[in-house]
Amino acid sequence: MAEAVRLETVSKTYGSGDSSVDALREVSLTFTAGSFTAVMGPSGSGKSTLQCAAGLDRPTSGRVFVAGHDLTGLDETALTLLRRERVGFVFQSFNLLPSLTAAQNVALTQLVGSTPVVVPWAPVTVVVVISAVLALLGVVLPVRTALRTRAVDLAGMRE
Repeated sequence: MAEAVRLETVSKTYGSGDSSVDALREVSLTFTAGSFTAVMGPSGSGKSTLQCAAGLDRPTSGRVFVAGHDLTGLDETALTLLRRERVGFVFQSFNLLPSLTAAQNVALTQLVGSTPVVVPWAPVTVVVVISAVLALLGVVLPVRTALRTRAVDLAGMRE
């Protein structure tokens, strides 16, 4: 199976001199396309520093590949375009725009992206995709509700 992400001897150091901290030290790993991976560990173990794998942070040394693209020499514009087209993020908090509906928040990436979402399992409507994404996030709403409920009003609806 194809590689989604590959890290080659990636290190990330914060600070310098005696106060420097190695958050990652020569990490090499591969995430296969279509796989699910959980990164767990105690506070301070380097989990957040793995944002280097998504192009959100730059490693101090080593190389990162996303969908075959070497991120090492990309400038910020190229990184932004790659993240927009090839990387999805799940944040600890919702990070929703409160003035938009739940459905509009889910569809927002399509407004700024240059390519439409391709749903590999079947040709489905945007509404079905939006409902599926909301369900994956733990937000179970009837489609009509998702289309009219603002994100700011979603508190407590995740159960």
